[in-house]
Amino acid sequence: MGSVNQVSLRAEFDGLKGQFEALCARGQISAEGRALCQALLTLFSVLMAVFMEKSTPKTSRNASVPPSQTPKDDETASQPSTQSKGPDQNLERAHHTRTVETVALAPVTACGNCGADLCETPCQGHERRTRIDLLFEKVVSQVDAEIKTGPRCQVQTKGAFPPELSGPLQYGPGIKAFVLHLLVAQMVTLQRVQHLIRTLIDSAIAEATLLKWVMQLHQALACWEQEAIDQLLAQPTLHVDETSLRVDRQNHWIHVYAAGDITLKFLHPKRGREAIETLNLIPRYGGTIVHDCWASYLAYEHCGHGLCGAHLLRELTFVIESNGYRWAVHLKRLLQETCARVAQSDHKHLSAAEYSKLRRHYRSLLTRGAKELPPIPPRLNGQRGRIAKSDAHNLWERLKRYEDAVLLFAKRAHVPFTNNRAERDLRMSKVKQKVSGCFRTRHYAEAYCRISSYLQTMTYRGYNPLVAIQMALSGQIYAQTGE
Repeated sequence: MGSVNQVSLRAEFDGLKGQFEALCARGQISAEGRALCQALLTLFSVLMAVFMEKSTPKTSRNASVPPSQTPKDDETASQPSTQSKGPDQNLERAHHTRTVETVALAPVTACGNCGADLCETPCQGHERRTRIDLLFEKVVSQVDAEIKTGPRCQVQTKGAFPPELSGPLQYGPGIKAFVLHLLVAQMVTLQRVQHLIRTLIDSAIAEATLLKWVMQLHQALACWEQEAIDQLLAQPTLHVDETSLRVDRQNHWIHVYAAGDITLKFLHPKRGREAIETLNLIPRYGGTIVHDCWASYLAYEHCGHGLCGAHLLRELTFVIESNGYRWAVHLKRLLQETCARVAQSDHKHLSAAEYSKLRRHYRSLLTRGAKELPPIPPRLNGQRGRIAKSDAHNLWERLKRYEDAVLLFAKRAHVPFTNNRAERDLRMSKVKQKVSGCFRTRHYAEAYCRISSYLQTMTYRGYNPLVAIQMALSGQIYAQTGE
């Protein structure tokens, strides 16, 4: 071999294996030599599979590596994005500002060519040009309460202030919504929010006041969160996922539950079974949960399970790039074609005959993969623990064991092919951690989870975030739900 790479190494090994099988067929190798060569070929196949996986870099395209840790690829960066921009905003629910619209007329009094008088000539049409601008207006509303003294008792009586004016100085709902939107949704730091507010209203707001507004909104959304949990439990499909978050210099986990137009995020120090039991949402759920094959989710057998096809496609891509297994190539193509066929169908699922054919094709590819994968060496005497396997073996076993969960998207219309919904809802939490580093206390981390859940849910429903925050602080959101 002139140079050693994955393609040449695989081709050389296949050639040697073919020559050995030909010699064995002609009877030119003894039984002892055949056993020895077969053991060596098995050992080399395992070592070669491990070598190819170790020499293949994992990226966001073929593994669950974050894009921020992946080197830039000019070929993929030049491709246009196919992601949706999300639901359109309902403009009828976004009247959070006052719109002042004026229309001025530019008259024509004389002809630009001959100079004739056109004052009495009727107009044939108009051409409009528009300019949109913002005028930052500070609105100060003051209430003077009269103070009078009774003529007989000489007791002073003071006029009653409105309920929203509980102290000498109050900030209105508009500035509160703007600040909370900057802190939670836009992830601006406290100090920068203070500077921005000072440039707008020419007065500084203390950091403690800003944090107090965060906790006020957090407490105002407590009942909304319980209602959202009840609504999630009634959904046929539930997207679940988790991601890490640094709180007080320790690693915590954000658990997300999403379905329809509802998103809920909860904070817990643990990632697995203990957190799921404490949150007590999946143990009470009876529908289908879509996840990335995390063992803690699979432990709940009373739920249906759908595996994320995006994760499986990335893992198949890595197996193809590292070892070039044909079964992985065909299986990846089968999943992609089935996903496209389901998306184009009117009922968003395959018929019984089509699904039966899909399963037979799926199982035949796994059978072919069992023959193509190198055998696992037997356990040595006295060896303990799990047997080390390659990524290809682990993926093949997972695809075989959870066949129903992998193909459930083709059988049930309400089960999607991927778990991208949960991953999208968690993505901004990682951005928040990159901006702020971590949360100093768990109380504010929990407040961030609840408030961001509410804002994402209201965004899915078409509400402007500034309006949604004002609705929560004023209690209007509960009035709309009938409380």
